[in-house]
Amino acid sequence: MQTLPPILFEDESLIAFDKPSGLLVAPDRWDKELANLMQMVHERLSPEIFNVHRLDRETSGVLLCAKTRMSRDHLSRQFQLREVAKRYEAIVRGVPPEDEMLITLAVLEDERHPGRMRTSRARGRHSETRVKVLTRWRGYTRVEVFPKTGRTHQVRVHLASQGCPVLADPLYGDGQGLMLSALKRGYKQKRDEPERPLLGRLALHAESLGFIHPVEKKPMTISSPLPKEFEIAIKYLRRFAGL
Repeated sequence: MQTLPPILFEDESLIAFDKPSGLLVAPDRWDKELANLMQMVHERLSPEIFNVHRLDRETSGVLLCAKTRMSRDHLSRQFQLREVAKRYEAIVRGVPPEDEMLITLAVLEDERHPGRMRTSRARGRHSETRVKVLTRWRGYTRVEVFPKTGRTHQVRVHLASQGCPVLADPLYGDGQGLMLSALKRGYKQKRDEPERPLLGRLALHAESLGFIHPVEKKPMTISSPLPKEFEIAIKYLRRFAGL
């Protein structure tokens, strides 16, 4: 049985989980049998707890839930009014064209590929993502991302639109993880043992959420530590792909 993710914060009004990559937040549209966080929460904690936003299945990080109807309404309103400060970290393939960018391309469903989104300058829902470069390596870049709107796959499709898709993104990139053989010159593969990626999951992490507490009415920020596999990838990128 899958265990509940670690709790990052909890009081009488709120509970925030450190959602791992690979876990759905809510039931899948097509396969209702897949494990999802909210079903686990309802079965093991309380059916009165509800998520006030979502993360992609492949994305890890802060997932905020409300424990009362009043808190849910208050927090949902903050998300709707775009008052929540969202910060992500990502490792992308390629090099962003600028150290700081504001991407405002509209996002809409890709009619040719169900389940995917695409950007458009002519139609779609207004979307806004600010990107700041943290570290550049040969062929890869670490960025922090501040999405103002919350469209499906917004961060992933916006980064891909700039020629720097998120590492290991199967929808908007090549889906390939970070391999040591791609970084280290003279790398020798062990006989009869396939190479494992240093980071094989989507390299996108919801690092923090900043909002107004629904009861105390004070600003607060909940943060999630960078996953271990991110730290390993950064370590080897620094060692073998430094500029």
